[in-house]
Amino acid sequence: MTVFRIVYLTPQIGPNTGNAIRTAAATGCELHLIKPLGFEMSDRHLRRAGLDYHDLASVTVHENLDDAWTALLPARVYAFSAHGTRPHSDIAYRPGDVLLFGCEQRGLPPEVLADGRVTAVARIPMLPTRRSLNLANATAIVAYEAWRQNGYDGAAGLAPSDGEFA
Repeated sequence: MTVFRIVYLTPQIGPNTGNAIRTAAATGCELHLIKPLGFEMSDRHLRRAGLDYHDLASVTVHENLDDAWTALLPARVYAFSAHGTRPHSDIAYRPGDVLLFGCEQRGLPPEVLADGRVTAVARIPMLPTRRSLNLANATAIVAYEAWRQNGYDGAAGLAPSDGEFA
């Protein structure tokens, strides 16, 4: 099965992470969280957003970004930011790719965006003057695009596509 690795750098809102746990469980992605977290992993809001998906998702918490790099590299790392210059859909995703997102209030810091371990910085297209998408929604958009490009490997009940929907 195709596995992508979703990474949240210092997430602050438990329900967003709960929704990311649900997305990870539904797509087979791994979810990596980098401390400090703005919530406890036992937070009821996180649990409620993730419903019964916690046991179906692979979630790892790292003490800091250096620990995460040690665990995740070598891999291609795609950072997602309003500062990106290419659309998320232009990336040719491969199994093992890291999909890196920043915290809800600040996004990814400039030093992370400029880090040589980051393969590219991409953005999700939006209308002008719109600031950002919800973190969990942005994660789902990117995770599903990566999975789509890889034929929804492992998905239940899908016939091979011929490019047309009859």
